[in-house]
Amino acid sequence: MNGQQYRRRRGVILTPQGFQKLQAAKSHAETWQNAGNRYTLEALNEYTGLSVDTLMKVFKCESGVDKQTLKCCFRAFNLSLEPGDYFQPARQIEQLEAMYTAQSTLELEPEFPGSQVPLYSAFYVERFPSDTDCYKTIVQPGALIRIEASRRMGKTSLMARILDQVATKGYRTVLLNFQLADKTIFQDLNKFLQWFCASVGLSVQMPNQLANYWSETFGSKISSKMYFEQYLLAETTQPLVLGLDEVDLLFQYPEIADEFFGMLRTWHEEAKNREIWKRLRLVVAHSTQIYIPLNVNKSPFNVGLPIELRAFTSSQVQDLALRYGLDWSSEEAEQLIAQVGGHPYLVQLALYHIWHHDVTLEQLLQTSHISFEIYRNHLQQQLWHLQQHPELAIAFGRVVAAPSPVEIDLIQAFKLQRMGLVHLQGNQVTPICKLYGQYFRAYFSGNLEVLRITQCLASTQAGSEACRLNH
Repeated sequence: MNGQQYRRRRGVILTPQGFQKLQAAKSHAETWQNAGNRYTLEALNEYTGLSVDTLMKVFKCESGVDKQTLKCCFRAFNLSLEPGDYFQPARQIEQLEAMYTAQSTLELEPEFPGSQVPLYSAFYVERFPSDTDCYKTIVQPGALIRIEASRRMGKTSLMARILDQVATKGYRTVLLNFQLADKTIFQDLNKFLQWFCASVGLSVQMPNQLANYWSETFGSKISSKMYFEQYLLAETTQPLVLGLDEVDLLFQYPEIADEFFGMLRTWHEEAKNREIWKRLRLVVAHSTQIYIPLNVNKSPFNVGLPIELRAFTSSQVQDLALRYGLDWSSEEAEQLIAQVGGHPYLVQLALYHIWHHDVTLEQLLQTSHISFEIYRNHLQQQLWHLQQHPELAIAFGRVVAAPSPVEIDLIQAFKLQRMGLVHLQGNQVTPICKLYGQYFRAYFSGNLEVLRITQCLASTQAGSEACRLNH
């Protein structure tokens, strides 16, 4: 195209940032208001009040439209059109080149799968009804949502969207990451609760007033309660939504965890009787791979709304593949699910590498070493977690070595299921996907010495001595 053609162009066009923002809002509306079904152009015409031709221009991002048209489209999805969401086609080639140089800093391609799918990303797949249940529950007084799943199933991504939803309603939101605390904080309950209260106050831009509320006489848990009740919750009538992500870190300190989670449970119960505690909403995310004995009457993990994130379905994999420009059949989606178990992170990683032309679906399904390389970090993490529980490593070794479903100790089977490693049907156990079966079968068969040592660690004193003498 030459400069004369540029000068004929009128109106504004969505930037990649604006396009992803609009697509994410549309996807949310489809889940929330259209029972998970995608809007047709005709349905969008009724939803936005814009003609089909105009809508095609908006979503193709090739032809300019009136700025007011974009505002109308955004407003239909409860969005505000920001300067970074659109651009006006340049009148000179030099200006256009400068615009594309500036756009190069934006996400012009799928982001590499990581710990969280960014807000407004076009590559976030909403899971119905889990996501919508969270959005409905969090606006209820005294709400408590528990998100649990094995690692990298989407807990952090969902929590970020819950907080974003209520932030648009004017709620105060706090996302607390326990990894920001020094290790010494976890050695003393008093220090830990002071850090917790101060961190929440800092996140909502309230000055540290711990000195006015902390009392050695009443102890740290009562002091924490008073700090929230008389200060953090009392300063405004707006709800305070507290997101606690990856609370697994606390499980390394059982005494702190037991006291802290018992306190949260008490606060949640307070909301049933006292108005001020209805302002506090809790979202707690944790991995199913961690085991800690908590008092059933003190634990927050058996009250509130439980959300267990599950693997992607065939239709969800097809939908996500389409966002990567891959027009897959249901058969192709099912093949990938069989290979990686429908695990959201593993599916995203596969689609990213296929989109990037690093591998084809056929190669991913047929060549073990290619899959092992692509998923190396994830597989090594799973192996590490198994090694922390020798008895589970032995049990899983039996599962992957067997050509058909096997029976193992039911408690071990349940724990392996919570780690996302096996399917459990009755007493019959199988690897959850071909990838795990291939990798761990190769690992155990190629590391017989490691397996023998693992067996020694899990054996009785006499058995351990026998292993030592054999070595």
